[in-house]
Amino acid sequence: MTKVILIDDEPLSREIIKAYLRAFPEMEVVQECNDGFEGVKAIQQHQPDLVFLDIQMPKINGFEMLELVDQRPAVIFVTAYDSYAIKAFEANAVDYLLKPVPEDRFHQAILKWKSQTAPTLPDQMEKVLNTMSATSAQQSRIVVKTGNKVKIIPVQDIQHIDANDDFVNIVTAEGIYLKNKTMQFYEQTLDPQQFVRIHRSHLVHVAQITRIEPYQKETHLAILRNGKQLPVSKSGYTRLKEILGI
Repeated sequence: MTKVILIDDEPLSREIIKAYLRAFPEMEVVQECNDGFEGVKAIQQHQPDLVFLDIQMPKINGFEMLELVDQRPAVIFVTAYDSYAIKAFEANAVDYLLKPVPEDRFHQAILKWKSQTAPTLPDQMEKVLNTMSATSAQQSRIVVKTGNKVKIIPVQDIQHIDANDDFVNIVTAEGIYLKNKTMQFYEQTLDPQQFVRIHRSHLVHVAQITRIEPYQKETHLAILRNGKQLPVSKSGYTRLKEILGI
């Protein structure tokens, strides 16, 4: 039996997908979800083979939800027209359905999914998520998972981001949150006028810096509002001077 999860805040859309799935008796809908918070929990619980995922949902969108899932299943996106997202899907061979979904197009999507090889799916999805991270909606906040809870962090609340092996620590006044992304990813996606890579291990929110002091040879320390001292490399100091106009 193929396990399927539907994640969409529109009940009618879910009913249509369920009706179309009756033509595939080997596929069983194990859970329906109204939003991305429910979706994360459902995927962790059921480990589905396939997810039908809406993009625009309340609380967190479909892309943000997928970033929180450790073992991502195969996904067919169900969405209203979004030219930028669709270009990302088509470039990486990830399938999508436009609402209202025609039945023949639905059947094509199922057949395409069945023909794809499992090893290629994670790479395809990672490329889509990285592409969509460049949109303004994705750049205004970071969604993290803390235990069984999901937290939305506005970018302006971030004090600094620190390298942590293959992850990063997102540091705010409320706490430190682990995110499965790289320093390079955030250096490329966050506003370079607000966030500066001052060291290979630190990306700092410029507004949090109170002063910069000399440290060891050709290096400095950035003193933050919270009292934290972060090392500043020679190249990081050059970037800071450009941004601060000093």
